[in-house]
Amino acid sequence: MANRLGTLPRKLVVFTGAGMSAESGVDTFRTPGGIWQRYAVEDVATPEAWARDPDRVTDFYNMRRRQLVEEAMPHAGHRLIAQLEEHTEVRVVTQNVDDLHERAGSSHVLHLHGELRRVRSTGPDATSYPWEGWEVRPTDRCPAGYRLRPDVVWFGEEVPNWPVALHALQDADALLVVGTSLRVYPAAGLLEAMPASAHITLVDPDEIPLQRGVHLQATASEGLAELWKAWLPGMPL
Repeated sequence: MANRLGTLPRKLVVFTGAGMSAESGVDTFRTPGGIWQRYAVEDVATPEAWARDPDRVTDFYNMRRRQLVEEAMPHAGHRLIAQLEEHTEVRVVTQNVDDLHERAGSSHVLHLHGELRRVRSTGPDATSYPWEGWEVRPTDRCPAGYRLRPDVVWFGEEVPNWPVALHALQDADALLVVGTSLRVYPAAGLLEAMPASAHITLVDPDEIPLQRGVHLQATASEGLAELWKAWLPGMPL
């Protein structure tokens, strides 16, 4: 098994998706019963939705932020990724807007789609601010007097951190993908960005065609525990 999973890489990029957060009780988007089966994307997650009804969009993200703040906690998989930093260089690139990686102790986390616990001014400078608690009120304003929107990337908007993620990938010895099918762009182009010599491991419980690398068909915490045992034999979890 250790040979199949390779050895502990010198520079590891961990790319995580919704399946990573699902074990913490965070609502996911595309799974059966997920968010996009209960809400229309065009009503709550586009610039047009904000222009049409900012109060509705604010309420939607308040509900998500409340779940994150009051209910969700990092699980064993989050903690194992953080603990890998004691043994090698680890950079986390995540599609998730929660802060569970940070709360588990990961030091280098790049959020592709923004952060739920930050807000952004709708003014011309678009300054981002950390936000305490879960509720953003319609009357809340930035210091310049502009309304605050969620600091997340909506459908139809550019992903500003994508070039930074690509640079990290191109400099890595290995890519560990956890909890995403890699079917949705831009994430679907990840494997193409990796050096040909890089080892690739996918951890996901679903059947996913993988042209390159090893697929551990397991939940995030189960797959990461298996990798830990292969990469750090004898080291307690």
